[in-house]
Amino acid sequence: MKTSLRDAREPAAPIVQLADAGAAPPSGAEADLAPLERAHAFAEPLLAGRALDTGEDALAHADGVAAILQGIGAAPSMRAAAYLVYAGDYLQKPEEVVAKAFGDSYASLVSHTRRLVQIQRAAREAQVGSQQHAEQTERVRKMLLAFSRDLRVVLLRLASRLQTLRWYAASKTACPRALAEESMQVFAPLANRLGIWQIKWELEDLAFRFLEPEPYRQVAALLDEKRVEREQGVEVFRAELSELLGSAGLKAEVQGRPKHLYSIWKKMRGKGLDFARVFDIRAMRVIVADVPACYAVLARVHERYAPVPGEFDDYIARPKPNGYQSLHTVVMDAEGRPVEIQIRTRAMHEHAEHGVAAHWAYKEAGSKGYAGVSAGSDFDAQVAEARKAVLRQLLAWEREFVEQSAEPGAPAGAGVFDDRIYVFTPQAAVVELPAGATPIDFAYTLHTDLGHRCRGAKVDGQMVPLNTRLASGQTVEVIAVKEGGPSLDWLNAELGFLQSSRGKAKVRAWFNALALRDTIARGREAVEKLLQREGRTAMKLDDLAAQLGFRNADALFEVVGKDEFSLRHIESLLRPAEPAPSDDEVIVAKHVRAPGRAPQGGVLVVGVESLLTSLARCCRPAPPDAIGGYVTRGKGVAIHRADCSNFRQMAARSPERVIPVAWGEGRGERAALYPVDVVVEAGDRQGLLRDITEVFAKEKMNVIGVKTQTIKDARGGTAWMTFTVEVGDASRLAQVLGLVSRVSGVRAARRK
Repeated sequence: MKTSLRDAREPAAPIVQLADAGAAPPSGAEADLAPLERAHAFAEPLLAGRALDTGEDALAHADGVAAILQGIGAAPSMRAAAYLVYAGDYLQKPEEVVAKAFGDSYASLVSHTRRLVQIQRAAREAQVGSQQHAEQTERVRKMLLAFSRDLRVVLLRLASRLQTLRWYAASKTACPRALAEESMQVFAPLANRLGIWQIKWELEDLAFRFLEPEPYRQVAALLDEKRVEREQGVEVFRAELSELLGSAGLKAEVQGRPKHLYSIWKKMRGKGLDFARVFDIRAMRVIVADVPACYAVLARVHERYAPVPGEFDDYIARPKPNGYQSLHTVVMDAEGRPVEIQIRTRAMHEHAEHGVAAHWAYKEAGSKGYAGVSAGSDFDAQVAEARKAVLRQLLAWEREFVEQSAEPGAPAGAGVFDDRIYVFTPQAAVVELPAGATPIDFAYTLHTDLGHRCRGAKVDGQMVPLNTRLASGQTVEVIAVKEGGPSLDWLNAELGFLQSSRGKAKVRAWFNALALRDTIARGREAVEKLLQREGRTAMKLDDLAAQLGFRNADALFEVVGKDEFSLRHIESLLRPAEPAPSDDEVIVAKHVRAPGRAPQGGVLVVGVESLLTSLARCCRPAPPDAIGGYVTRGKGVAIHRADCSNFRQMAARSPERVIPVAWGEGRGERAALYPVDVVVEAGDRQGLLRDITEVFAKEKMNVIGVKTQTIKDARGGTAWMTFTVEVGDASRLAQVLGLVSRVSGVRAARRK
């Protein structure tokens, strides 16, 4: 059941005319045939006795391709290219040899076609998951067009694939499933989009035969007439219908064709119909000038032929949701066979073929085609838009080629797909990239982490610099390290490492994340040091952040690292004001004095006598520190250093409870002594505590408390020591701390 191609004397398909437009105009029949004869003579000794990878005889395959091209109206110069392309496989430098013998145009055609064959073979062998199969197929479709700057390349590939399928059918050789699937999913839709219906139908029928042999045989058996007979029957009915409408004074264009096997099977499966219910095995399309003419044609058809009940649809009065309009009816011809007739205006026809309805998208909807999904709003909008965009591109090509054909020296297809390229992974998966993309762009397209770790690349097996611009059809392999990140040089536009905005954004994001990590690390270090000084290292950092109003510890570290959050806020949290006792609480004042020492109450409250005072533990004031008094509930006046953060907070809340205070006069040996906290940071070593206490002892300062903590770090260990010493005058403490700072290993010594 094979579709026969139209006679060579018929006009060529429009796309074929466009493809031939780039060639020099012929000067006569002999001039036309000269390239074909020369090419055949050139290729015959090279191809004789050779076999293609499919098992076909190479010369016979080239003859078949040339015959198919002749059938669709291709010029002899184009048919000549079929021989040169296959002969190129057996030449050392095919492009150079063909260029010398036939010219640069043929050399370019040979180069592109041979490369495309290699790419498609690799794509068929690609190992991709089932979920990626549809995406891979669509990419192969676009790559086929994008890589073929000359439309003659596309036509040669279509003819070659059809010839290969014919050979498998004729020789009864098992066709590889991958090749049949590619024919169905890539080549047949491509032929449909280019308007080469004969090749499309035959590709679908042959691929259907190999992919679904049992359903194919069933449908073929149901058709009790041969394809040629069905075509003849359709032509007879078409001529009869044209005469009928003409006699009625109705000007109409009548088109007709039989349904091919694959289309019949698809409708039967999708709609769940028996063969007897598939009424559009023979279909007619009538195109008229206006809507009244549509109904006039319908009336005339129903007068002449018996309509099938229940098979009339008025999509003009009630358009489909996608805007499709037409009259559909099914009538019985003189021999009692059903014929579907579609009646529409020219505008409706253009809309159905190229507009929102996108008839081609309806036919190529794949698994979503008839199986419960209409060609309108039910199928995925993104898929529909993508396919309509491809169709609009093809229509734009026609205008471009027509314009370019009038310009001498303008190559056919120039400027097409200049903004995209298509390359392959080592597994033959197609990757779409912007024009000018580099191996780094390729790596980031595959995976962000792969882009970060990219350190080299191979293009077609050869090592290349990372700023090398890729071209369609190349196979790219990324060489990556196990760990690492991008280079700042990649963002330098002058160096040309990155062309895609996606890749640039990912590199910037990586460096932004790196800067954020550094900021968080600085903030963490500052907060941990504060907790060490306060002796609160056991406190959970996330709990601390939550108490301060942050979502987590990293958020706290970030603002601290940016100096947007003062550590004093953390100190205030860690040193809360002492809770005020209730009025009925019994206050017990405990005074601890060493024998022979004067009390520590050497503080005078201005204007008040004999008032109980106590030194605040949070700041440990001592003369001559500037001090302030805060009236507590039941504990008298708490004495704070004027710069104490707790004191400032309490004063802000209750300014009326702040009173002025001053240090009293010392009384000789009975002068008061005041405990003061001293913090020492030092590198941990043996004997450190002994050396520091010896300094205090030499300076006659009594140490009444010691608290130490050692933290292991990159420097071997840091010792944090808090000494509580008694002083009568805090001004002398600065001198002693200077001596402590000179002790070996001490990094800092200060008053807390």
